Amino acid sequence: MFLPWHLAAAYALDLLLGDPRWLPHPVRWIGRLISRADRLLYAASASPARLRASGALLWTLVVLVVACTANVLIGLSRFAAPLATNLLLIWLAYTTLATRSLHRESSLVATAVERGDLDSAQAKLSRIVSRDTADLEAPDILRAVVETVSENISDGIVAPLFYLALFGPVGALVYKAVNTMDSMLGYKNERYRYFGWFAARADDVANWIPARISGLLLVGAAACSGRDWRSAMRVMLRDAGKMKSPNAGYPEAAAAGALGVQLGGTNIYFGEAVEKPTLGDPLRPITLKTHKDMIMLMYLTSGLAFFMALCVLFSRATLNMLF
Repeated sequence: MFLPWHLAAAYALDLLLGDPRWLPHPVRWIGRLISRADRLLYAASASPARLRASGALLWTLVVLVVACTANVLIGLSRFAAPLATNLLLIWLAYTTLATRSLHRESSLVATAVERGDLDSAQAKLSRIVSRDTADLEAPDILRAVVETVSENISDGIVAPLFYLALFGPVGALVYKAVNTMDSMLGYKNERYRYFGWFAARADDVANWIPARISGLLLVGAAACSGRDWRSAMRVMLRDAGKMKSPNAGYPEAAAAGALGVQLGGTNIYFGEAVEKPTLGDPLRPITLKTHKDMIMLMYLTSGLAFFMALCVLFSRATLNMLF
């Protein structure tokens, strides 16, 4: 059983270590599994209906492999010492969280901008966003960083904690598989328009509740930090629905309102300009300080989400003891 102290240990490891490249990481393995399934099941000459069916089959196979593998590993660990099961549960949970990684990866971009090294900033930004970055100037680079941190508060922090609290590490790993499939396949380009459709819709469903919780927690984080939480709430309610994504607008709009900046606008994807709706009001320019303020809001939101998940686990543990 996944207990509160398992979650606390996993969360502490995430804050301390982030995602070091030398450490084995299930999400990277999931990415390799998706790539191989993509090569196996995708057929360029297939009809749209056949591509949709193949994409749904890929999604089902990946979810089954991830869920079964995690359950088998946990089951096998129970034949060893109890310590082995505890360590495995903590490690699996830890690998689903990304608070420190979001800070680290976004700060690498911000530091390059601060040095005036736009080539390095563009290259580092390309590792954390899907838009084209080669021609971005400093203001657009910083806007992209703030946007990706605010959006990934839901995908990388709140949603994994939500699923850890409800379904333990297996549920959180399945969520990460669903989210990773969307990030790899959920594009509306020629290759993935039909093949990635199921992955994109499934991710929308998986993130529907966590995204809205993320927006509300960002409002709470704004209040805790002395920022204009009323503006964060107002902008979230006003602008979140502008996005084509049913979920991404909630944390991004709340962050824009809390920071007093405007996010969105023109982005380039695969060489084509895409005009995204604007979120928030341009009360302040987006600067390096905006990034620092966004990171502070991210950590506060992460802490609030951790506390909520911990309360859910304590409640479940108490109910199990009573009944």
